Order: sequence, then C-alpha cells, then structure tokens
Amino acid sequence: MEFFKKNWSNILFIILIVLLIIPQTRKPIQVTLNRIIAFSPSKIAADDRETLEDYNWNLSNLQGEPVNFKKSIGEVAVINLWATWCPPCIAEMPSFQKLYNEYGDKVDFYFVSTEDQEKLQRFLDKKNYRLPVYQPLSMAPQKLQSRSLPTTFVISRDGKIAVNKTGSANWNDSGFKDLLDQLLKEN
Repeated sequence: MEFFKKNWSNILFIILIVLLIIPQTRKPIQVTLNRIIAFSPSKIAADDRETLEDYNWNLSNLQGEPVNFKKSIGEVAVINLWATWCPPCIAEMPSFQKLYNEYGDKVDFYFVSTEDQEKLQRFLDKKNYRLPVYQPLSMAPQKLQSRSLPTTFVISRDGKIAVNKTGSANWNDSGFKDLLDQLLKEN
C-alpha cells in the first residue's frame, strides 16, 4: 500500500499513456480533451481581412447533386474542412450542429470532406447530425485551401474572410454568434 501512495501519480501517468496507445480509447480521449480546450474562434480585424475573389468551387452534396460555391456570393458563409477520423473535427461538431440549428436559414454552411460518401453518411447518422456535408469536385479557391484539419473560414457578404481558424473551437459561443449577427447586418 505504501508503494501506491508514493507512486500514484506515476501509475496514473502510465495508465494514461497506455490508454492513448490503444486506438479504441485514444480517439475518445482526444475528442474529450479537444472539447475541454476549445474556445471561441478569433475574428480577423476588419482592416486585416483578405477578400475572397474566386468563388468557383465545384462540390457535391451527399445525394450526389452538384453545387457550386458561387451560389454564396453576397451571403455570409461558414466553410469547415473536416474528416471523420480527425479528433479535433469530431470535438467541434456538436457546437456546429447547435450553430447550424440556429443560423442554418440565415448563413450558408459548407462542411467539406474528401472522405467516401457512405462513410460520411454513416458518421452523420450515428451522431444524429443534420449538417450540409459536401465533397469537393474541384480544388478550393486558393484562399480557402488548408493542409490542416479542421480548418474553418467565415466569409462576409462582401467576400472578406472574417475568420480563418485551424483547430477545434466552440462555434456555438455567444462571441462567435455576435460576429455572425454583425456580418448578417452588413450589406
């Protein structure tokens, strides 16, 4: 018993390491940790925002119907690049679902993944998500390309990139909703 009292922190650390090595326990631990550390995303100062000039991006929804990002010219848009195997992506999905439930009729949402259509649909069904998921049919415009997942962009009505966030965030935060409300009021 004396051994455990002296070494409890080392034993706990070893257990955590073992749990992180095992794939079945690693992913849930990573998702939970990402949710704990996810904060509201930072907005880009108005003077520092780049303008998205190329909206030509061919996508396909999960029903196989083609969609072009050009339909979002003049609209506020949220673009999230994600994957079902990505723990930070999975961690932020519940906040995105809540945000979509509230703003889905006011903001154009694009959840873009290169994964197989069936895998994406299984993930959405299992988690009971009702998000507009798309697969790219062409390269994203240069300013919307990223090598990291998740990456989220928020585009204003006039094409300014108001948010460019890599990593998980709490998208259902009041600060982020204030930003969306502000962007929706702009002409």
